[in-house]
Amino acid sequence: MSEVVIAAESRTGFGKGAARKIRREHKVPVVLYGHGTDPRHLSLPGHELLLALRTPNVLIRLEGAVDELAIPKGVQRDPIKGFLEHVDLLLVKRGEKVTVDIPVNVVGEVSEGMMDQQMVSVSVETEATHIPEGVEVDVTGLAVGTQITAGDLKLPKGTTLAADSEALVLIIAGEQAAEPAEGEAAESAEGEAAESAEAAEGESAE
Repeated sequence: MSEVVIAAESRTGFGKGAARKIRREHKVPVVLYGHGTDPRHLSLPGHELLLALRTPNVLIRLEGAVDELAIPKGVQRDPIKGFLEHVDLLLVKRGEKVTVDIPVNVVGEVSEGMMDQQMVSVSVETEATHIPEGVEVDVTGLAVGTQITAGDLKLPKGTTLAADSEALVLIIAGEQAAEPAEGEAAESAEGEAAESAEAAEGESAE
């Protein structure tokens, strides 16, 4: 995994007012923590950080106020506009192991039935500076009823499963029988009503 270099500045202002001021300057309030050190309060350029976070578990090299490696561990966005409000970064060192969630990417197409994906990410333990971007599952040719569990995933070298190995990732389910169209259902109901009415008239005539 390549590193993304981002300039970091120290910040001393806290609270909602200080955070709004930082965001007006097109920056994002950030807290860097880990390894038993006191949290460090920083601000990072918003556009660069937003681009970096498009990559899951991106490795960020902070330069300037600090010179450290970190990965994102908490991202807060505005629920309406989507801009970054606050980011927590976890301090990491080369060679150490970290537990992260990586995407489960499905490739190929099933020839029978329908694929039901239960897990879109899986928890793994891996080297902090070599976090895989994801794990692939090829569903080509899988038969109806096939189940793929977390233990079946082929993880990259140096990466081990941190999730329950029996957790269901996906299943190839049989296609459900098509339900009658609304018009057909209405016609069927009308026909049954007409038959009932005729039967009642016949009983009256007798």
